[in-house]
Amino acid sequence: MATGTIRYWAAAKSAAKTAEEAYSARTLAEALDAVRERHPGELSRVLQRCSFLVDEQPVGLRPHESVELTEGGTVEVLPPFAGG
Repeated sequence: MATGTIRYWAAAKSAAKTAEEAYSARTLAEALDAVRERHPGELSRVLQRCSFLVDEQPVGLRPHESVELTEGGTVEVLPPFAGG
């Protein structure tokens, strides 16, 4: 089990009502399951549209169960951004 930080941006930050929080999980899927339990409602809906960076690397289309988290790592939660 690894521990690290989840950082929320834009709509995810608003829905979570925090900019960041700790994770304790083996995979991205486990970390996101815990987030959904802590923040039911709007954040769960926002997460369906988000992309993720794990230790600055894009997750892309990889299954979240296959994305291992690292001790002291960072997960960035990035909702779609409008404009350019």
